[in-house]
Amino acid sequence: MNTIQETYDAVVVGAGHAGCEAALALARMGMETIIFTVSMDSVAMMPCNPNIGGSSKGHLVREIDALGGEMGKNIDKTYIQSKMLNRSKGPAVHSLRAQADKTEYTRNMRMVMENTEHLTLRQAEVAEIIVENIEINSNDNKDKLTGVNIECNNSNSVKKIIRGIRTKSGATYYAKTVILCNGVYLNARCIYGDVVNHTGPNGLSAATYLTDSLVANGIPVRRFKTGTPARIDKRSIDFSKMEEQKGDESIVPFSFTNTEEDIKREQISCWLTYTNEETHDIIRKNIDRSPLFSGAIEGTGPRYCPSIEDKVMKFADKNRHQVFVEPEGEYTNEMYIGGMSSSLPEDVQYAMYRSVPGLENARIVRNAYAIEYDCINALLLKPTLEFKEVEGLYSAGQMNGSSGYEEAAAQGLMAGINAALKMQGKESIVLDRSQAYIGVLIDDLVTKETREPYRMMTSRAEYRLLLRQDNADLRLTDIGHEVGLIDDERYDKFCKKRELINKEVIRLSETMVGANKKVQAFLEENESTTLKTAASLADLIKRPELSYEMIAPLDGERVTLMEDTFYQENLSKEVIEQIDIELKYDGYIKRQRSQVEHFKKLEKKRIPADIKYEDIHNLRKEARQKLSEIRPENIGQASRISGVSPADISVLMIYLNM
Repeated sequence: MNTIQETYDAVVVGAGHAGCEAALALARMGMETIIFTVSMDSVAMMPCNPNIGGSSKGHLVREIDALGGEMGKNIDKTYIQSKMLNRSKGPAVHSLRAQADKTEYTRNMRMVMENTEHLTLRQAEVAEIIVENIEINSNDNKDKLTGVNIECNNSNSVKKIIRGIRTKSGATYYAKTVILCNGVYLNARCIYGDVVNHTGPNGLSAATYLTDSLVANGIPVRRFKTGTPARIDKRSIDFSKMEEQKGDESIVPFSFTNTEEDIKREQISCWLTYTNEETHDIIRKNIDRSPLFSGAIEGTGPRYCPSIEDKVMKFADKNRHQVFVEPEGEYTNEMYIGGMSSSLPEDVQYAMYRSVPGLENARIVRNAYAIEYDCINALLLKPTLEFKEVEGLYSAGQMNGSSGYEEAAAQGLMAGINAALKMQGKESIVLDRSQAYIGVLIDDLVTKETREPYRMMTSRAEYRLLLRQDNADLRLTDIGHEVGLIDDERYDKFCKKRELINKEVIRLSETMVGANKKVQAFLEENESTTLKTAASLADLIKRPELSYEMIAPLDGERVTLMEDTFYQENLSKEVIEQIDIELKYDGYIKRQRSQVEHFKKLEKKRIPADIKYEDIHNLRKEARQKLSEIRPENIGQASRISGVSPADISVLMIYLNM
């Protein structure tokens, strides 16, 4: 019998992107934390695409940084190419994406974690969660063992409390909180053709014991699937047949702590090519050999990141699909073949890839494969990411049915923050849908039924003009500082930035210019309509063809202001960008803020935790079932549950006398 017993404040299971953010948040908030991984080589590993960010995902990374997380800083250190996507569209959908050196990304994150106080890394497979059933009295709802307050809805009840974990070797680690960040490792199996490997990604060990422990403790699991394309030897690729994709000349950092000069480097190109009818014909002729179509794969795959065989079969009218050829790092010849993930047999993969222009002589370094794994239904969780039925147990990342590094990191950060706050006896932080993409992500997961791996998209955010990637710090840095993840020096700098933006917007709105010769000549020169009456400088900036910097010749006060040290030190590109956006989109922003006020009213209407929906007779049966299952915390969350109609919400509000 293994006699090892250790005690920590928190245990994090899994050291992927969710686990890293969760563990760092806990440790930085003063909690003694241990994080377990099946392999030290898997710390912050990028088993699929070699990039961070992208449409809506870039928003998540900047929000993680604004709250004090690590992902943005780490990709700034290790990127090899950077691009701002959707520049031709409005600022609401501008999204930053960076190609990563995958090896360096992992190495740097591991180094940060190994040098963080209060944090211990441990290679071991977690096989069991230790749960205790204890009787709670509403007059005394403090856990005698940990001192943590326990939620108690009834006068007397039995509550499941997390006590720690046990490893495969039998070692016991006691803790006040446990965060499950298992990624795709639970009972994982990698499949291509009729080859099945019972491993996690990249051949690493799967976690084969923990699922049984979860099920034994009343936590059901389901089966999801994702996949990855082949990696091709760079020396076997003919890039002359492809379109070169260069990075941006002007680099925007992910982290608000960095400037362009801090991270500027020589960038490495990516490449674009396309599938063709020959590719599609090879796939169609061998579709019966695909485990996706033969039934060998049971898990549900992601709709928004389909395999190439899925694309060919479901979009038969398309005669080609984009293929992105991306370097996996600066010091490797492995190239990622984005857009062509597959689980077809090895011989079909060779034929398929070699039919693509530029890949005629391709040599495969790693086969494409699909991976199946166990995960939970996130409806089991509170908006804090704590399990409703097991006090002190949290879950984050792909374990919750999401996909993507960024979605995982965002959940890990919030789970870590809330677990630490719980141990500190403080109120949890729940970001709502009007505050952050993170709020949209978590609300969707814990409120709506996700029947496939969830992917963040800008279209999911109702208030996306307010939730831009450029203003993530203005929305969230106060919270990061409040919980202790943003230090005073960074916070002071942020406050000066915010003060300057507000000062300038007010000053520009109050500074008038007349329809004199100088002004009219300036407007004509810049192909802008001349004035008939006086206008404010803010009104001029609102014009599409003008900007804050362009109107400087009309702004006589600006020369004097720039002699002020406060302006000299803080009038950065980022400040100017915020001034331009605030003024140019003023009408739209005001309209969305008005919508948010209505939304906030519903979010403030709390629903008692012990409400019995079966007693509300005018509710439809489906609504009673869904509300009883999800147990929303407020009317706003209730209104977003699939199967709960506006009429049901009216009945509920009448019942609660709202």
